[in-house]
Amino acid sequence: MSYFSIIIPLYNKENFIENTLKSVLNQNFTDFEVIIVNDGSTDLSREKVLQFDDLRVHFYQKKNEGVSAARNYGIEKAKSDYITFIDADDYWYPEFLGEMFKNINSYPNLKVFSAAIEIETSKSVIPANYSIKKTRNSDVVNYFTASIKRTVLCSSSAVFHKTVFEQTGQFNTELKSGEDTDLWIRIGLIYPIHFSWKILARYVYDPYSLSKKHKITIDSINFCKYQLLEKTNPDLKKFLDLNRFSLAIKSKLINDKESFKKLYEEIDLHKLSLKKRLLLRLPSFLLSPLIVFKTVLANLGLGNSVFK
Repeated sequence: MSYFSIIIPLYNKENFIENTLKSVLNQNFTDFEVIIVNDGSTDLSREKVLQFDDLRVHFYQKKNEGVSAARNYGIEKAKSDYITFIDADDYWYPEFLGEMFKNINSYPNLKVFSAAIEIETSKSVIPANYSIKKTRNSDVVNYFTASIKRTVLCSSSAVFHKTVFEQTGQFNTELKSGEDTDLWIRIGLIYPIHFSWKILARYVYDPYSLSKKHKITIDSINFCKYQLLEKTNPDLKKFLDLNRFSLAIKSKLINDKESFKKLYEEIDLHKLSLKKRLLLRLPSFLLSPLIVFKTVLANLGLGNSVFK
């Protein structure tokens, strides 16, 4: 049995999958299986994968049901105790699995491990900006307090013991966007996370990605199920309110007044920074050019987007 099961959901990524799979197969730590779940691709993604001749690669074909169903399918096929994911357009540095293996053995009581990422935009490659202070090479963190700026769990740079999914459940197939955040919240409510400051993975920004479509994002994410929990968990409340802020801004941009009103009313404004409170009050015609400007700066590594 392999030490790691690596799951790659694949849908129309013919321009990316070769580099992604090469980065996986070039790992210094080699005891793994690769489970590629082709989620009904209509381009040449399948052909790109089948050109690789490696017994560790297992290719599965299924009808298109979305990334959550593809990842869950991979989880069911996984034979290893430790499961990790990488999206079909992202990239691992050669030491990713080796570092995870070392951390797992150093912290045998933990079940969730992650590492810092860098972000490749059309302009540059920049390190992710995290809210936690770096005091050593790694830290054991609370998901909510550590993910104020950038989530410390990323679908392409985290490893989970298989029992985590038995405890929290798998990805929610009913969500068309925000499925990662939904699962990270469930994990964060139960498990501490070992976070390595080494940049071991690269998130490649795809401007055509589904997650960039604001309307789908707003309609998919619903934090109502956490209303009781957040009353007694201030870390969860702060995390959810920052996500509500982001969604409220996106609602305003597409003139979705109903969603904006609902999200705005759920936020504890007293705990929000003055800058964010002002942004919520700006009319959309002023907000739009500001976001364009801030996004350009963020893509150059100069600060965060307005949504953070």
